[in-house]
Amino acid sequence: MSAEGHLLFSIACAIFAKKSEVTIELTMGDWWHIIPSALLTSLLPDIDHPQSVLGQRLRWIAIPIARTFGHRGFTHSLLALSSVILLFQSDLLERFLIPSDVLHGMIIGYCSHLLSDMLTPAGIPLLWPFSLRFGLPLLQNYKGYQLERIFCICLVVFAFYW
Repeated sequence: MSAEGHLLFSIACAIFAKKSEVTIELTMGDWWHIIPSALLTSLLPDIDHPQSVLGQRLRWIAIPIARTFGHRGFTHSLLALSSVILLFQSDLLERFLIPSDVLHGMIIGYCSHLLSDMLTPAGIPLLWPFSLRFGLPLLQNYKGYQLERIFCICLVVFAFYW
C-alpha cells in the first residue's frame, strides 16, 4: 500500500476506534490528539524499506533494519506490535508528558498499517519469524494506486457518516 493509502486508512481507523469506544482513553480523548498521533505512526512499520517515505528520511535506521529483517518482516508482525505497545505504555513516554489518548492513537496508527497491508496480495508475516503470511487480498494493484485511493477515501467518508 502507498503512503497516501496508509495515511487515509489510519484516519478511518482512528475515527472508527473513537466512535466504537474501543478504549476509555479514545472515547474521552481529543480528536486533535487521536488523528495526528495515528497519522504519526501509520508509516512506522515501513521503516524496514529504505525507499519508503519514512525510510528515505531516516536511512540510517531503515538500511540496517532492511538488511536484517527485509521488507514486511519483523516490523509487520505481532511481535513488533507488542513491542510498540509495551514501549508506548511504558513510563518512559509518560515522563515526556504524552497524554494517554495520544498513546492510544499511536497504537491505532501502527495497527492500521498492519491491517491495510493485510489487504494487499503480499499479506504480512504476523507470526514472524515464521514465514507464513496472513492477508485478505482485496486491493489488487491495477492502474497504479487508484483502487486503493478510492477504497480508503470511501472508508474515511463512511467512518465520518457512521
